[in-house]
Amino acid sequence: MISFSQFYRQIADSNLNHWLESLPAILGQWQRSHKHGNLPKWEKVLAKLNYPAPDNLDLLHSVTIGSGEQLGSGERDKLENLLKILSPWRKGPFHVHGIHIDTEWRSDWKWDRVSPHISPLANRTVLDVGCGSGYHMWRMYGEGAKRVVGIDPSALFLCQFEAIKRLIDVEAPVHLLPLGIEELPPLDAFDTVFSMGVLYHRRSPIDHLLQLRDQLRMGGELILETLVVDGDENTVLVPRDRYGKMNNVWYLPSIAALKLWLEKCEFTDVRCVNVDVTSLAEQRRTEWMQNESLVDYLDPNDISLTVEGYPAPKRATFIAVKNRVQTTED
Repeated sequence: MISFSQFYRQIADSNLNHWLESLPAILGQWQRSHKHGNLPKWEKVLAKLNYPAPDNLDLLHSVTIGSGEQLGSGERDKLENLLKILSPWRKGPFHVHGIHIDTEWRSDWKWDRVSPHISPLANRTVLDVGCGSGYHMWRMYGEGAKRVVGIDPSALFLCQFEAIKRLIDVEAPVHLLPLGIEELPPLDAFDTVFSMGVLYHRRSPIDHLLQLRDQLRMGGELILETLVVDGDENTVLVPRDRYGKMNNVWYLPSIAALKLWLEKCEFTDVRCVNVDVTSLAEQRRTEWMQNESLVDYLDPNDISLTVEGYPAPKRATFIAVKNRVQTTED
């Protein structure tokens, strides 16, 4: 069974220690009640990942574990087979002892677009909301973050993250908790909070922005990346049924509308730093993710549209700062 005791120990003397009042009970309930049929199989994979510390580790420019020369071909084949049991791999890529985990998303491309615009992460405590398998968390750690916490309720993402962590360093201050943001109390503790690819899945986007704000310290920085559409500050696309075959897409605002939302939630210094149309090279089917992907979600006769006729996915990245609380004396 996956244990969170190391995380509890690491935050006991940190500014996250008040989280210990509620977190063990919440995660204990998850461990008792989570019934995903494949979880025992995935946990058996984790138990077999007993490999020596890698002879090479690059988390600054990629997520590369080992030089590729540390394991013999038989050991490498065995490791590859174990990691494929954890498919589908969606966020990455990872390079593990000469094995290229070619994930559905080129998450490194997103990181390259976002990272030049954020405040340096050195010595920062970071929260990654909707972190998936944790690819960006390792890049954050590679940039010098003091502690990185990711939350994502998926059991598969948790097992993928744990697999990579066991191959990197089980003592690293990088942790994934199988939670949704609605299960977090207002922590007011993180220097930087990331929410990338989450907002459009939330039924109440304003509540999501306020939940993100509640996790930041005063003056902390939010990095928000989400789907957008063209238009003015009153433009918001609400898909009638599905968007790109997804039935959990609720609101796609314009850039101007999202800036207004952030300002109404008392963020300051709000700015859009990047806009990018998702390409077929960035999200695609691979050997490690053989389900449908972006090409299947777009109109085959016009890839500027989804199969439902909506504008194809366009993503914008915003940076904003948590403002100080206003008082009656201000």
